[in-house]
Amino acid sequence: MRVESAARRFVVRARETSTLKELLVARGRTGAQEVWALEDVSLEVEPGQAVGLIGRNGSGKSTLLRLVAGIIKPTRGSVAVGGRVGSLLELGAGFHPDFSGRENLFLNGSIQGLPRRQIHERFDQIVAFAELEHAIDRPIRTYSSGMTMRLGFAIAAFLDADVLLLDEVFAVGDESFQRKCFGVVSEFRQRGGTIVFVSHDAASVERLCERSVLLSQGRVAFAGTTHEAMMRYRRL
Repeated sequence: MRVESAARRFVVRARETSTLKELLVARGRTGAQEVWALEDVSLEVEPGQAVGLIGRNGSGKSTLLRLVAGIIKPTRGSVAVGGRVGSLLELGAGFHPDFSGRENLFLNGSIQGLPRRQIHERFDQIVAFAELEHAIDRPIRTYSSGMTMRLGFAIAAFLDADVLLLDEVFAVGDESFQRKCFGVVSEFRQRGGTIVFVSHDAASVERLCERSVLLSQGRVAFAGTTHEAMMRYRRL
């Protein structure tokens, strides 16, 4: 996986003014503002490596993951990923709240690129790993955040992906399930899988990643050992 001099710009539309004071203050301003979420970001991760992305809220971590996942394109620069990407970027992403867990499993698996035949073959394994045998036919809207995370992680984990993108996946869920997740992620790495992991939990990042990239205001502030990256992060 390689990111070279990537930048991403968003155009933020100004809200409509509704009072005379707001009209006077806004007079002469354009109706939109450019915001650069990422600027000149370069990153390379070899097969079998796990790299942490750390930084304050708004530093560009989630935007970078979305670039790697192919959800958005860079405004400048390039992103190259070899193989299939599995991602768990946002709690409940790719799930329809009124569909059952079973229906959402097939929907989300298809979105992630898993053929329907393989979803059928792995259905029982995914449900068992997510510990949702008792709730798989209930609507997702009745699930707790932990249940939703378990289903999303289980789908991503059994994708046969080459690159796994994980954004705050251990922020919910009990300790027992977190241990299961770490076990699956470790096996994934041993098979040569690449992992990019975003978390505010220093212990989780240090446990999973030898290397980390510290982002600050959309730029790479440091890239190196996770220990050093965490020390610099705490000083921001």
